[in-house]
Amino acid sequence: MLYYPPHSHLPGLYIHVPFCRSKCPYCGFYSIASEKLIPRWVNALKKEAVYYKNRFGRFDSLYLGGGTPSLLDTGILSDMVEYLFSCFDFMADSEITIEANPSDLSPEKARALRQIGFNRISLGVQSFCDRNLRFLGRTHSARQAQEALTLVKSCGFNNISMDLIYGFDGQSLTDWMGTLSKAVSFGPAHFSCYQLTLEEKTPLFRLKERGLYHPLDDVMESSFFITTSRFLKDNGYTHYEISSFAENDSSISKHNMKYWLHSPYLGLGPSAHSFDGSQQRWWNVSSVRRYCEALEEGASPVSGSECLSDEQLAFERVVLGLRTKDGLDENVIPLNHRSWNLMSELRDSGFIVIDNGRIMPTTKGFLMADYLACALSGPV
Repeated sequence: MLYYPPHSHLPGLYIHVPFCRSKCPYCGFYSIASEKLIPRWVNALKKEAVYYKNRFGRFDSLYLGGGTPSLLDTGILSDMVEYLFSCFDFMADSEITIEANPSDLSPEKARALRQIGFNRISLGVQSFCDRNLRFLGRTHSARQAQEALTLVKSCGFNNISMDLIYGFDGQSLTDWMGTLSKAVSFGPAHFSCYQLTLEEKTPLFRLKERGLYHPLDDVMESSFFITTSRFLKDNGYTHYEISSFAENDSSISKHNMKYWLHSPYLGLGPSAHSFDGSQQRWWNVSSVRRYCEALEEGASPVSGSECLSDEQLAFERVVLGLRTKDGLDENVIPLNHRSWNLMSELRDSGFIVIDNGRIMPTTKGFLMADYLACALSGPV
């Protein structure tokens, strides 16, 4: 059974830092390869924080994602965190995460991040193979990744998450196993292992459209996924979500669990999304300039919203639940002859386990999570 972190249904606060030194060819997240607007963005972010003051309850997580949060000067980061803590109420044991690129970290910066209050760091290692790093457009080398991991440990970070990417053209299973072996040797508390996805409007997607990039076929993608899960499980990690592995219960990402548990979360910054934990979801404009202009004029940077129907909420509970090891309560599924027969077939085929009133996906089921959700939900 998956362990839900303490206060997991309290809201989480996400800050989108939309700045990068350069754009990776596969990345579909909104960011710009320029730092000129950082001062203006910081001031706008503070205005947005004031707008939401007292509109959410006590938070138990703060997550700085991007983009590349680690490119920000430590003075800016310190001022920002201090301001956020003055605007919002946080639990004493809050998880405070910053995403970082290995090439951004020096001993002075790593120590400063701990002093600012970050108690969890997510390192964008992606690979320990220089050839693969060059293909992915990363700015660091395998050696720099190893040095960064050693550095953050020495500076007092005990909760270290490592991001890795696999399953792309030119990467062999041998390459990937080499990266995994090197990765576990550092003993991080958490892994996020993402299969490369082709996002529209990215350079890699355009290469694929022109026939210059060839995605892996389904058989190879499955092989990479199953191999990854088996290897990390054999090394003591729990595969608790499709892309996530934790060393122990306390290593599970408290913030990311909010998305999978339908807990409330507030997102600040360009393109950030928010959810009130009930039915309302909204998102900000995907432009630093327009985001800043709106807040400077006293307007909201929200560009869209939706009110989820009961049917949509029920479907999302199934979709999100089947992303996690713990699955979902079987009562969420409409009880009828069709659904019971289908669950029996899925169980007998090794896609799910039904135990103590819960429907839980197997590793094989994780591969088919979207299909399982649609099959078990029926028409929305």
